[in-house]
Amino acid sequence: MAELTKERFKKVASDRFDKDVISRPTISYWGDAWRRLKKNPVAMFSLGLLIFCIIMTIIGPYIRGLDFISVNGVKKNLGPSSEFWFGSDSLGRDLFSRVWMGARVSIIVALVCTAIQIVVGCIYGGIMAYYGGIVDEVMMRILEIITSMPSLLITLLVMMVLEKSVGALVFAMCVTAWCGTARQIRGQIMQLRESEYVMAAECLGASPMRIIVKHMIPNTLSILILNVASSIPSYIFTEASLSFLGMGLDSNSISLGVLISNGRATMDLYPYQLFFPALVLCIIVLAFNLLGDGLRDALDPRLRQ
Repeated sequence: MAELTKERFKKVASDRFDKDVISRPTISYWGDAWRRLKKNPVAMFSLGLLIFCIIMTIIGPYIRGLDFISVNGVKKNLGPSSEFWFGSDSLGRDLFSRVWMGARVSIIVALVCTAIQIVVGCIYGGIMAYYGGIVDEVMMRILEIITSMPSLLITLLVMMVLEKSVGALVFAMCVTAWCGTARQIRGQIMQLRESEYVMAAECLGASPMRIIVKHMIPNTLSILILNVASSIPSYIFTEASLSFLGMGLDSNSISLGVLISNGRATMDLYPYQLFFPALVLCIIVLAFNLLGDGLRDALDPRLRQ
């Protein structure tokens, strides 16, 4: 048997096998989530519908060039026409402009409430999970006391004490809303607390707040995005419900809830005054909910097909 030596072997150019190489482009977690979201036609349709509604809340009140605040008794209670696309209300104001102005107020209130909920919930939950021990026990008991009280009852009591304004409404809806976010962040950060990069940051002398804000919170973005997608429609519907019941914004303000409440009084004779604000409310809430479902499917690895 011939002896194996290196002279019996020769090098083969690697370019001869390039056509057989299987390559796959590197894709990040967020890139993969966006790719899978684009494959969901319902979520993409909801995203487009939501973008359209947001654009209309910006330019809609000014498209017609009509005054949606001043009273015009000559043109009150007119049906939908080329002059008034959604008709006019009982005071002669353009309902099309008022509906989109009301949608703007409702969405702004929902966005502000969601931002407060996320910020307070992240800070509170992050402190609980990071320190643990007695700090976690005390803060958790406080959280349980707050969540044991009915949130709707607290909101109604706050609105009864404070004046009916946007600031009071935001405060009333945010009193207990952050508790759910704090629980979610606590559970997620307790899993991340033992990670190597957190230990490395502690060894380098990083402060606890910096570790929570710079290292832990960014790794919970998928949960926060889903929380935002589900909280915004909930706040919009809550604002509309409170205003409809007369416990939200006063009748001098413009919001979808106020417009629906005003339309309810005239629905027997002029049903369009109730129909159009309710339709816009349903479209916005439905678009947010469907988009939230699509984001959940795209961001949760356990739901990948």
